[in-house]
Amino acid sequence: MPKIAEIEYTPNPNAVKFVLKESVAVGFPKSYPNAETAQHDDLAKALFAVGSVTSVFMQDKFLTVTKTDDKGWPELLPLLAAPIRAAASAGGQTEAGAVPRVFSKVEDENDPLLRDVRMVLESAILPALAADGGGLELVGRHEKQIMIRYMGACGSCPASLTGTLVAIEGMLQKEVDPEIVVISV
Repeated sequence: MPKIAEIEYTPNPNAVKFVLKESVAVGFPKSYPNAETAQHDDLAKALFAVGSVTSVFMQDKFLTVTKTDDKGWPELLPLLAAPIRAAASAGGQTEAGAVPRVFSKVEDENDPLLRDVRMVLESAILPALAADGGGLELVGRHEKQIMIRYMGACGSCPASLTGTLVAIEGMLQKEVDPEIVVISV
């Protein structure tokens, strides 16, 4: 049963990050952009059942819930805490035995540009996004255009399409290739 260590507000006013004492998604993030996609995950399904939840994002020892505007956090947080406390932790694998994997869509390990992009994302960008309850996945590449999809708190955050995207693109241009263009899809 994941116990809640703390609840953190994120830069996105409609997203809250629950920091947990046990993992709910070892090494690989789980993203549920709507209730239909959560039907095979008991915890995500229970969180959507609370109502006013628009997305659920889980990674290691945190999960982020994004809500609609119709309910405030003071009303919603106690309702969300119950299914989180009742949920099973991610079993079968300890964090030390977990194989970290960040991306799910682009699998060409022989592509040097993608390899370098992954290294920068994993070392500098993903930890910063996770600190605010979010993440991203690498969706694809066309020449020097890198396509990403934001997840968790970043998925509907107003800053994700402005400052954050510009910062990611700037870091990749500096560290990998000055001609890279990052597109959020």
